[in-house]
Amino acid sequence: AMVKHWPGGGTGESGRDAHYVFGKYAVYPGNCFDIQLKPFVEGAFKLNGPTQKAGAVMPYYTISYGQDPNENVGNSYSHYIIHDLLRQKYGYDGIICTDWGITDDEFPEVDQFGSRCYGVEKLTVVERHLKIIMNGVDQFGGNNISQPIIEAYQLGCTKYGEEVVKARFQEAAFHLLRGIFRTGLFENPYVDPSEAKRTCGCTKFVQAGFKAQLKSIILLKNKNQTLPIKS
Repeated sequence: AMVKHWPGGGTGESGRDAHYVFGKYAVYPGNCFDIQLKPFVEGAFKLNGPTQKAGAVMPYYTISYGQDPNENVGNSYSHYIIHDLLRQKYGYDGIICTDWGITDDEFPEVDQFGSRCYGVEKLTVVERHLKIIMNGVDQFGGNNISQPIIEAYQLGCTKYGEEVVKARFQEAAFHLLRGIFRTGLFENPYVDPSEAKRTCGCTKFVQAGFKAQLKSIILLKNKNQTLPIKS
């Protein structure tokens, strides 16, 4: 499972949507940043079971404003948010995958769906890829083009040395391959059609999902006595 969105996706300034550039800031009035981490560090990273934690994490689009001591950039671009907190302080060693389409150039219109290279607009697409990779991110969400990653490797070799960059790429490959091994998809990549038909969308799972959705609803105003439900 991939949990999202690190370090918390409900903190958008004025409740704005971070899919758009006008919602790029996450803010923490009352210094409540650490509270946002609890579902991760006390939940998804402390599971009962053999892997002990969720297999993947997706950082959010937002700039966690004022949390990185060095720069205000989107979470995947922040060495502090990814490397210092997620990898080092909280010891997360699973897959980190960026949110969707964060390496493209920004659009001229503020209300256009996209433009998510928050805080690094002046970097090239290749430089954005390299910055993300060297922070400890393993996978690019929504990116199906290999060329910027290949060029990022070449740029990294010039900037940091091939040994350093190669080790980072191999670490990313290890994280991704381990997930495939753990689920048995390496030894047996084939689906049993009859088993899939029996389990996918079966009544038991649909009912469990619906029950979970009901439990997740929070009533803000009991207008017209919505609760208690009469039927």
